[in-house]
Amino acid sequence: MQLNQLPGIYNIKGSNQDEAGTTYNGTLELTLNENNRVNAKWVINESQVQQGTGFFKDNILVINFNYKGDDELIYKGVVVYKCITQDILDGFWSEKHGNPLYLAVERCFRIGTQKEAAN
Repeated sequence: MQLNQLPGIYNIKGSNQDEAGTTYNGTLELTLNENNRVNAKWVINESQVQQGTGFFKDNILVINFNYKGDDELIYKGVVVYKCITQDILDGFWSEKHGNPLYLAVERCFRIGTQKEAAN
């Protein structure tokens, strides 16, 4: 996969970094900036906005992200995606103050693909 194939909007399904593995849905929009770094914007459960920047190499996408919590504090973390195909990303993530006993997981399906419609 090439860097210029990443941009697009993906539906996401994931579970949080907690014992219960609380699930969530949302969207992820990937764009490229002028330095060919990846900009990311997540909208989780239609309300929480997260953003980040990262880089891509050997079908691996790494993004440092942050968001403002309901308590008005800024939370930070990192997500790592393996690009299964140009339409499917399989990832895991962790936040700085998340439960260190767990990793969160997330799968992304490019909107408008047959794979996305089947899941």
